[in-house]
Amino acid sequence: MQFDHKHAEALLAVIDSGSFEQAALDLHLTASAVSQRVRQLETQLGKPLLVRSRPCRATLAGQQLLQYLRRARVLEQDFLTGFNGEAAAPLTIPLAVNADTLSTWLLPALSDFLISENVLISLTVDDQDHTHALMQQGQALACVSAEPHAMQGCVAHELGILRYRMLASPQFYSRYFADGFKREAVRLAPVMVFNRKDALQASFLQQQFGLRIGAYPEHHVPASEPYLQSILLGLGYGMVPHLQADALIARGELIDLAPQHPTDVRLYWHHWKVQSPKLERLSRRLVEAARSALLQY
Repeated sequence: MQFDHKHAEALLAVIDSGSFEQAALDLHLTASAVSQRVRQLETQLGKPLLVRSRPCRATLAGQQLLQYLRRARVLEQDFLTGFNGEAAAPLTIPLAVNADTLSTWLLPALSDFLISENVLISLTVDDQDHTHALMQQGQALACVSAEPHAMQGCVAHELGILRYRMLASPQFYSRYFADGFKREAVRLAPVMVFNRKDALQASFLQQQFGLRIGAYPEHHVPASEPYLQSILLGLGYGMVPHLQADALIARGELIDLAPQHPTDVRLYWHHWKVQSPKLERLSRRLVEAARSALLQY
């Protein structure tokens, strides 16, 4: 079976943009033309590929097709780049990573490679417990994830441990924890939470104090730099990765509330067994850099 290139591009455009209208603008077509191409692809395969919601999302069959189409696109682009020489357009690779990886070691690890290899990355950022699902859904060709098990056709490389410490500013510590980091004080002190998917703080407070979500006040700040700034400003306390935390603790800007109880998150790099040469080289570079930056044991 062969797919019509225009039909495949229409499906990808709808998924990436979230709507037929935006896909039409991106492809310089009418929305009805985009819809017709997607329906022709669905007719060819005999299965619905999209849930026509807002935003549009892929069905299970659509996710399987997206996995194939994204891999085929990158393989084709990589081949043409090598075939045509340096004048060829840059290769774009969709990746899914967690926010703390992005804000610490990822870009320093890959920047030289991306420049020298003429590679563009399209990053989707999600919690480390959810990035793997984005790869399963066909949104990414590789991901940094806390999931240790590779899905069929893929491999998972252990990267190392990102250690989190529960930190507060000296001012916040004096205000809420002058008598110690204790259960009753925790019930009153605002905790910083990245977003609704962030379970690090909730798991820690459940394990250490038997407190469930709702038993303490929460700030939600879904961006890495503002999240850390909020802790530094004394708005709340929360988990900070060791790559950021260690220097701040050493300078006295933040206090480790539970130095004997760090939270370790083991990270893995997932990619397809069959991948483009540039993605294969990117994977090698990323794994090597991660194993240097993260804790190993």
